[in-house]
This record gives sequence, structure tokens and C-alpha cells, in this order.
Amino acid sequence: MDLTQAHSVKLSDGNIMPVLGLGTSTKKEVPKSEAGKATRMAIDAGFRHIDGAYLYGNEVEVGQAIRAKIADGTVTRKDIFYTSKLWCTFHPPQLVRKALEISLRRLQLDYVDLYIIHGPFSLKPGEDLFPRDGNGKIIFDSVDLCATWEALEACKDAGLVKSIGVSNFNRKQLEMILNKPGLKYKPVCNQVECHPYLNQSKLLEFCKAKDIAFVVYSALGSQRDKNWVDQSTPVLLEDPVLGAIAKKHNRTPALVALRYQLQRGAVVLVKSFNEKRIKENMQVFDFQLTPEDMKTIDGLSRNVRYREFLPFSTHPNYPFNEEY
Repeated sequence: MDLTQAHSVKLSDGNIMPVLGLGTSTKKEVPKSEAGKATRMAIDAGFRHIDGAYLYGNEVEVGQAIRAKIADGTVTRKDIFYTSKLWCTFHPPQLVRKALEISLRRLQLDYVDLYIIHGPFSLKPGEDLFPRDGNGKIIFDSVDLCATWEALEACKDAGLVKSIGVSNFNRKQLEMILNKPGLKYKPVCNQVECHPYLNQSKLLEFCKAKDIAFVVYSALGSQRDKNWVDQSTPVLLEDPVLGAIAKKHNRTPALVALRYQLQRGAVVLVKSFNEKRIKENMQVFDFQLTPEDMKTIDGLSRNVRYREFLPFSTHPNYPFNEEY
């Protein structure tokens, strides 16, 4: 059995999600083909959970990699758990299925395993991913996210997606969906930034209480993209406390940061286009942190966000204005 299949969580709708996933987002300057290469290397290394998105612009390449690994007999389609995301310009209900079908065409897959709302802020529909006015300000749209959610439910009923969820939602926004009259399927997950400097303990506990899988991105900090990341923020993997715990276990600080999330009951995404690191990340299943280690890492939290999404900070649904 694949390690990731042995280490999986059962979602609230009964589907199974591997707890370790490969993130496929790239910086603009990185060729899209790199995401495809990383996907192939990751599947060869034992990864079965691949996290993508319409926004990333590389679903063609990632889909080619998945299908190549199916064609050569490494995996079957059922072995792979693929996530795509509904971008914010497609929130009007009549555009939701269209967006999913674009992703499916790019991937050349019949369905995705998980489709999630990428963020709770709606942007003006159109070709531009980040529509701006003449002054360079982002143009928002006003959409009832409960209506967007109903369109996702219809995509699930149509068999285009197995599970549906959300990303970057705070507690109030999750409650808005959970308390929606006539809710057919609740979100199976909430994918958020989380790492030892932002441990999101309250949101994690809320999600656990509601049987919503807590999926973590930026688990190792960030690539420090200046468009999103305050360049003065501390580098997580250089933290001396993490370093000391890593030394004690004869592991890297990165593996300690990943293991921390798994032991908290989270699903963790890790992004690497380096074959050695991709293989190394699979070692997260080979050791355990002690309760003292976990408590020490909990103590590092200082509310540092690497992903602020600042262009959207004036939107009324901007999720990070709330405590959690």
C-alpha cells in the first residue's frame, strides 16, 4: 500500500483524502512545465494527493503528468486525489460549472476529487484574473457565496467532482455556509495558511468540531514572493527552536514543521520542485514528535502571515480581519 493511502483521513462525505499533498502553485517566472515535472516526481516518490487550481495556470501540465503516470502503470485514476479551485472571478452561480469544466478540459480528466472556493472575496467576472480599474484598484463583485455554494453542490450531483470545500474562510464564513437553509452538502475542508508562526489553533478546533478537514498550505513558511509576503517577516525554517527539535530527531526543520501539522490532525500540503526534497518529504511518516516538542512548537505562534492577499484587504469578505 502507498504510504499516503495508509495515511489518509475520511472526509465528512465518506471520501478519502491522503494527509500529505503536493502543492503545484508557481511563481510567474517559473516555467509551467516545472509543475508537471514535480507532479511526476512526486507520484513516483509516493505522493497521491495533488493540489492544483485554475489560478495557477498550469493544470494542462499537471494533468499531463498525472495521465502519464496512469498510462505507465504507476497509479490508477482512483489512486490520485486531485484538488482544483474555483477562482474568485467565477463566483456567480451560472459561472461555477463553466469554471470547473475549463479545469477538467485542461486536466483531461473526467472529474476532480475536490473542488473548493479559492477565497471568499468575489472579483469582477471576465478574462482578467485580477481585474483592475483605471487607477489600478482591484474591481470587486458582489455575490452571495451561499448561491455559489449551491452551484458547487450541483457540480457534485452531476459527478464532475467527488467532494466540495472552501479555502481561506474564517469561522464566520464557514458558519454562513453551515447554517445555510437547505444545505445539501457541507464543506468537507477548509484550506488555509498555517505554520508554527501562525498555528490557527482556534480555527483548527472549530473545524474539528464541525468535522471539516483542516488543510494546511504554506506549512514551511513561504517562498517569500514580494507580491504577497512582507519581506521583513522572519524565515520560519531558520527558527532556532525548530532547528533544535530537528537536530534532536535527526531530521530537517522542514520535516519537523510538516510532522507538527500531521500530529495536530491536519492535512498538509508541501511544495517543492526539487526531487531530493520531494523524496525527503515522504519521511514525515518515519518519526514522531513528543508531546513536549508539540507544546514547544505551539509556543512559537506569533500571528505572522506570509500570505496576506493585500490587494483584497478592502473587500467586506476579507477573511483575515477576524481573529479566526
